[in-house]
Amino acid sequence: MFKRSLNTQQLSSQPVVQAVERITSVLGPGVIWEGKVGGAGGVRIEGTFEGQIGLRGMLVVGESGRVTCENIRATTVIVAGAVRGNITTQKLEIRASGRVWGDVVTTSFVTEDGAFLRGQIRMEDHVDLDLGPEPGADTPVLDQPPA
Repeated sequence: MFKRSLNTQQLSSQPVVQAVERITSVLGPGVIWEGKVGGAGGVRIEGTFEGQIGLRGMLVVGESGRVTCENIRATTVIVAGAVRGNITTQKLEIRASGRVWGDVVTTSFVTEDGAFLRGQIRMEDHVDLDLGPEPGADTPVLDQPPA
């Protein structure tokens, strides 16, 4: 009664939405890692991480995840666990189980009921993650290896 039928031609002309960001690496529960995470791609942390994070991509701190960083820099950050440190991102989402102790610089901020943030939020029109040149952009190419 209220349905509108679409023919095949109408369906094919609609834009296809693809996931731009996805998780490519996982630090599992029970794993404790100290060090540096960087590059492009998505990372999910379910264990404990302490160090530096600078990602062109998504960082997900799962419910069992515990992260301690002076400054997390990632395109998108989703927190369902605990983060101690400042966050610089284009989009921050703190889930109901998420806890953040630190200051935030972002262009987009989303929280669920029950989320916790102890720190200041600064909203900007544009956030520079200061991750250096993108991989493949202006990368020098050697014609021949050195002799």
